[in-house]
This record gives sequence, C-alpha cells and structure tokens, in this order.
Amino acid sequence: MISNIIENDFRHFDLNLLLTFRALLEERSVTRAAQRLFLGQPAVSGALKRLREAFGDELFVRTSRGIAPTLRALELARQIEPFLQSLHQVLTQAPVFDPASAQRVFRIGLSDSLEVLMTPEIMGRLTVAAPGVKLIALPTDSTRASAMLDEGEIELAVGVFRECLKWHRRRPLFQWRFVSVFNPRLVKTRRKRLSMEEFLRHRHVLTSFSAGLHGFIDERLEMQGLKRDVVFSSANFATSPFIVRRTPAIATVPDFIGRVWRDALDLEMSPLPFDVPGYEVSLMWAAARDQDPGLAWLAEEFAQAFEGGGKKRTGP
Repeated sequence: MISNIIENDFRHFDLNLLLTFRALLEERSVTRAAQRLFLGQPAVSGALKRLREAFGDELFVRTSRGIAPTLRALELARQIEPFLQSLHQVLTQAPVFDPASAQRVFRIGLSDSLEVLMTPEIMGRLTVAAPGVKLIALPTDSTRASAMLDEGEIELAVGVFRECLKWHRRRPLFQWRFVSVFNPRLVKTRRKRLSMEEFLRHRHVLTSFSAGLHGFIDERLEMQGLKRDVVFSSANFATSPFIVRRTPAIATVPDFIGRVWRDALDLEMSPLPFDVPGYEVSLMWAAARDQDPGLAWLAEEFAQAFEGGGKKRTGP
C-alpha cells in the first residue's frame, strides 16, 4: 500500500523541478536561475508555477532585490538538499565493495554435493578476506536454479546448467565425470580400476533427486542390455559414503565428491568400466546484478578457488 501511495504521488511530479527550486533558492533571481540551468526565463517561471501548485505555497516572493524564499521554502530546502546530494552520489559514483569491512549476507543455491566440496574452501577464504560476510546455502538443481534467481531467493547459483537464459549470466568453473567409490577392504578388485564384471557383481547405493532405485547410470547400462542391483537410494549424498564404508557396495557419484569421500573416509575411487558423458559446473546469476560489486567479488572467489577444477587453498 505504501509503495502505491509513493508511486501515485510521484506520477504527477517532475523531479527536475527540484533542480529549479534549488537554483531559485541559491540565485534569488528567476533570470540568474534560468542562466544557471541553461533555460529560458519563461521556462523557469513556468517551473516555479508548478512548484507552487505542488507544494501549496508561494515559495518565493518578489522583493526589491529579486525573490526571497518563504518559510515553507526554507523548510523544504533543508529536506530536499540531502536528497539531491544522495541522488547525485548514486548517479555519479560507481558502487564499491570492500570485503574487509563489508557486512553482507549472500544466498547461494547449489546441490549438497557441491556444498560439501565448495563451502569449506569458500568459508576459509571469507574468514581471512571478509570476516563480516555470511553465506546462506539453499538447495537447488538445474530445474529450479533459474526460477530461484528470478524470484530473488538466491543471488548466485552453482551447478550444471545446460541452458542459460538471455537475462542470466554464466561462468564455467570445472568439468566432472562419474566415478565409482567403494571400500577396498570389502569390495575386492583385481586392479584398482573396476571391471564391468566387478561393477555388476556388487550391490549399489544411488543418489537420486527423485529418491528412486533407477537413475542415469541404470539407463546407460540398459543401453548395453545390462542391469545393476541398487539396494539403497537417497535424495542427498550425506548417507551413502557411510554405507559404502561399512558394506560391500558401490556408489557412483561425481568425481569431485568422490575425491572428498576417498580422502575423508579412506575409500577407493575408480573410473567407470563404460563410457559416460562429462559435465560442466558453472556459476550463474541474474544479468540485472551485473553491476553489483559484492556479487562480482563473491563470484571471483569461487572462480579463483575452483576454476579449472583445481582448488587453491588460501584460508586457514
């Protein structure tokens, strides 16, 4: 309701009249105000008439030395001048973002696997470079990220985006492929690389956004007339590594999360024994935020840490 009132009030008011008001106040002459504004005297007189109608006051009265402001004009001047100064600053100065002193909350959208990979590194960087900056991670995927950006639910999305709408921006970070992860003490292999026979012999755990027992890998196997035994499915990655650590089962996951599991839980990682396509993780944001220096800084932090697939530690 307040927004509508403001819009109605401004619809019939020309903000350029405030510049005329300011010139009249400082010059105390319609002629000199016109010269200052590079306008004709009739145009300034017409503007003064509209100002008087808008504010319901004479604003300026004739004297032997020109024109003098009324009390209402002096009162308005005290309120209008800070507004004009602020507006001038907004129009003439580019926005700046100082990470060291910034106090800001960013909302980013990404999958839980990318959250596990990225947020420890990014938070380490923020601890050093931007201690006043906070992050809120919200779950998203390729089907929801665009709408969440458009609705303002998130400012930055990270994920696999096959399409980028014309009002969005995208910056590639790194490529990934599916790999298999298992406990080498429970899943025995002739070599560290799984054969097709070994891959199909063991049971599997699956991460599926639909939480079903059939996923992309199953579709690829069916193309070869093959089938695996999926015994557990979850919509997130949190449980699977612990199941794999305790049971003779295999999880097929993006290589970036596979490396995290391998290093943290002493597991083994193997390429798949059949071909699957690779994928690209990108940053995506709304083009309307191109001039947001804070968001540009955060995107650059992600790029420095993960562009090309190499994580470069700078945090503690």
